[in-house]
Amino acid sequence: MEALKRNGAFSGPEGPVVLVVMDGVGIGRIPDSDYVKIADTPHLDWLRENAVYTEVKAHGKAVGLPDDGDMGNSEVGHNAIGCGRVFAQGAALVNDAISSGSMFEGEVWKGLLENVTKNGSALHFIGLFSDGNVHSHLDHLEAMLNRAKADGVKTVRIHPLIDGRDVPPTSALAYVERFEAFLRDINGDGTVDCCVASGGGRMNITMDRYDADWSMVERGWNTHVRAEGRKFATMEQAIETFRTEKPGILDQDLPPFVIERGGAPVGPVRDGDSVVFFNFRGDRSLEITKAFEAETLTEFERGPRPAVYYAGMMQYDGDICAPEKYLVSPPTINRTMSEYLSNTGISQLAISETQKYGHVTYFFNGNNSGKFPTEIWKEVPSDVCPFESAPRMKADEITDAVVKAIKSGEYRFIRLNYPNGDMVGHTGVFDAVKEAIEAVDESVGKVMEALVEANGIMVCSADHGNSDDMCEVNKKTGELKLDDEGKFKPKTAHSLNPVPAIVYDPSGAANARLAMLKDAGIANLAATCITLLGYQPPADYTTSLVEVG
Repeated sequence: MEALKRNGAFSGPEGPVVLVVMDGVGIGRIPDSDYVKIADTPHLDWLRENAVYTEVKAHGKAVGLPDDGDMGNSEVGHNAIGCGRVFAQGAALVNDAISSGSMFEGEVWKGLLENVTKNGSALHFIGLFSDGNVHSHLDHLEAMLNRAKADGVKTVRIHPLIDGRDVPPTSALAYVERFEAFLRDINGDGTVDCCVASGGGRMNITMDRYDADWSMVERGWNTHVRAEGRKFATMEQAIETFRTEKPGILDQDLPPFVIERGGAPVGPVRDGDSVVFFNFRGDRSLEITKAFEAETLTEFERGPRPAVYYAGMMQYDGDICAPEKYLVSPPTINRTMSEYLSNTGISQLAISETQKYGHVTYFFNGNNSGKFPTEIWKEVPSDVCPFESAPRMKADEITDAVVKAIKSGEYRFIRLNYPNGDMVGHTGVFDAVKEAIEAVDESVGKVMEALVEANGIMVCSADHGNSDDMCEVNKKTGELKLDDEGKFKPKTAHSLNPVPAIVYDPSGAANARLAMLKDAGIANLAATCITLLGYQPPADYTTSLVEVG
């Protein structure tokens, strides 16, 4: 691939260009729900008034999702930021594959069915149980179940991972009610036995990411495969029991459960079965995939691995070919900013803590887990603890490393992610969210200070909103919902709000000013960074947010 061409209007700053991604920090519209606004943020406030400032979209079609009602997420957000263009993403690709029928015409779907037909075995579906459309969608599961029945499958077992994170935090029973009606219908003629077999909260079992807490995967494995866990007659009974025993528990934290009939588990994964992990998003799919596919596993005591035909909804990591079999191909993202900068000889540092390390590396580089020649990647290990108990997370350590990198003069481009606004935002604990945002603001201030000394430039934005929209809203009245104690009910999902896009050039060397753009999104950030480095963005990149020179 070719190198970038110099920009005649501006040759770049003396110091580095630093891209700061404040994960989950959007621009709220409801003051009492906006904990970015509620927090004490003197540096972000100053930047809004004094730096080059605009708002950009970070959800829906602006990041490749099917509809503008779809929340953005960190994966598609970092894809868009890193490649400077908009690609059709997971949910859209799966929707197309189902509506066109191509999913069911492929060799993997046929292989799943041939395996259970040959062995007289069960077809299992494991995945996130909601319509949040960030990791999965219940419509996709129901479409596959209908097709499996039409294709003659006799036994189907579902292992729901309860959400409460991309959807309202205690909404599980609404999805159970919907799905139970679906099961009554699909089982009505007696040709198929389709039922829930096991499950649990998404932040308790199965859906760990970035090797942060393999005990989650172990609990999921023991639940889905070994059928170990508390036994219940129905999923509804399990949820109601857990809520009674621990009032206030969020869906995402619900313990594992196993469904039984006649005193025996109804459907553990066994030799000869077929298994579909139906999440389309990769980060929380890779570890359970490894548990099913790896010949040896050191992360936990897996025990005997059942011989199954395993497939993912999508390929979650193309470089390591995980999973080996998948139903829908992910977007092919090439010609990322990192690759262009590397070919131009520009030294780069990518840094975050474990929770978002993959976002500033793998996802930023177009779902590519390999480094480009001029890149250095640095991971700050995240603590394994509830995020609300340590809302600063590793902001201080990330900042110290970035300030050191700025002062070293070794890097022309530095990208970093502060996870606090997203990870703590997902907890729904208001005081912790406020502290998290204040930690990010303090960190941004230190980066600004270092760039003053180095004559560098900061581009500061976000991948999506979250902490800016922390309370549930009554859609009919527009008022915030109250709980039984008269307090605002927490909302733990991402927001549909825009995010800030800030250019801070303390030396004024770039003479940066906003370009007149319509419907700008976070995909415009790549061209913005390239322009500020003193180069011409590729012609097909979305336009820079600023003009220089």
